[in-house]
Amino acid sequence: MDILSTNFLKILFKEQKETLLFGKWITFEDIKGLFKKHQFAFEIKQLGFSEYKRPIYTLKIGSGNKRILLWSQMHGNESTATKALFDVFNCFSNATEPVLETILKECTLIFIPMLNPDGAQAYTRVNGNNIDLNRDAVQRAAKESKLLRAILEEFAPQFCFNLHDQRTIFGVEGTKNPATISFLAPSEEETRALTKGRKQTMNVIVAMNSLLQKMIPNFVGRYTDEFYPTATGDNFQKLGYNTVLIESGHYPDDYPREITREYTFYAILQGIYHIATSNTFNAYSDYFKIPNNDKIFYDVIHRYSDPEFDKAYQYKEEIIQGKLVSKLVEIEEIVTKTKIGHHEIVFESKKN
Repeated sequence: MDILSTNFLKILFKEQKETLLFGKWITFEDIKGLFKKHQFAFEIKQLGFSEYKRPIYTLKIGSGNKRILLWSQMHGNESTATKALFDVFNCFSNATEPVLETILKECTLIFIPMLNPDGAQAYTRVNGNNIDLNRDAVQRAAKESKLLRAILEEFAPQFCFNLHDQRTIFGVEGTKNPATISFLAPSEEETRALTKGRKQTMNVIVAMNSLLQKMIPNFVGRYTDEFYPTATGDNFQKLGYNTVLIESGHYPDDYPREITREYTFYAILQGIYHIATSNTFNAYSDYFKIPNNDKIFYDVIHRYSDPEFDKAYQYKEEIIQGKLVSKLVEIEEIVTKTKIGHHEIVFESKKN
């Protein structure tokens, strides 16, 4: 297994980070002007339109036999991977490192950097018709779901990267660390059998985790592989298209997800490079050494001398007058001893 140099990746990210993208609210208006700078390196096409007639684009690069399809912002309010993909685009457009040349020689890559532009504009999980695209793989009621399935069947990728964000509630089991990056090799049916395709998907995840453990040890988690009959990853895996789920999560004090963006960038490049340089994808057992995700966090906890009065709060994000605003909302739950606050405030007396 070839693991990329951490020093190389850090220098590459610093040089190629797309500085015009920042924060959590990333819309089509933010990215549409960036396509022009990549027109000479990539084959850029309009895949189609969203429900509200916003364009959805693909960027294609590479000439190799190993085909990889990557998409982000299937959920409109999950933009970390979109930022990371534009950082990756800068690498392929500007840099000439042998690692990148190897990828382009061995692989053909197609990216969809914003599958749900309507949800991105409204900063919602769902699309313009209130459909969760990640639960629409069977019915395909949404235009965006039809477009994704069409390019999947036309391109027939060996691997897919399904790129999401996860909430701040998730930590890494057995630690007090947030799950900054989480992975999943989706199940193909209810028994969660370890099929050949799932093992190959796990193999790629093992390579990405091996890199991240050098950079953020014990900040990587593994999602439950419970089978969801209508979910995209589960269905694509079932159809024979190995699908790696990457969830970009919280890093301490990184609510804009800029540090997490960097580690998402590293994970994507390592995953692609591993596919490019591997002839077999058999070794998978280390996948099960990745700790489970654990719901252990609140954004803020108020602690009192009598724990009975402890209160928990989560940030709720919404668009107000054209700006993304975070409001701290009290959670009506008993705060158990196992829960941790990303920020905790201790009061000497009980709550009045």
